[in-house]
Amino acid sequence: MNRIVEELKKTGVFYVATVDGDQPRVRPFSAVEEINGEICLCTNNTKDVYKQMVANPKVEISGMGKDGTWIRMCGKVARINDDKVRMEMLEKVPSLKKMYHVGDGIFEILKIEDAKCMKYSFTSAPVEIKA
Repeated sequence: MNRIVEELKKTGVFYVATVDGDQPRVRPFSAVEEINGEICLCTNNTKDVYKQMVANPKVEISGMGKDGTWIRMCGKVARINDDKVRMEMLEKVPSLKKMYHVGDGIFEILKIEDAKCMKYSFTSAPVEIKA
């Protein structure tokens, strides 16, 4: 499994930062999967977070692990318009089926490109996490 996806999953909930004009915005996410070798998130295309990522695809993500470590990742998101990928996300994260289904017109999959991820701790030096 992609090591970045593995680290994000360990956090349970991670936070995605976007930009809304000149105002930063941060939101909790929890669904992340490796699909076709890509780090994939999902959201609803009627939400402001989606609109902000389309306008400026640069994102930062942070999450705290249960072991007292935390990760920070930056990258750019790109939309994946593929129903097979949507189906795979729904199969890997069944709780999403309460909100989305393939063909609903709102379920979006976003891959993170050029991901740079660091893992931090209060007791040791930062470590780069490679996919």
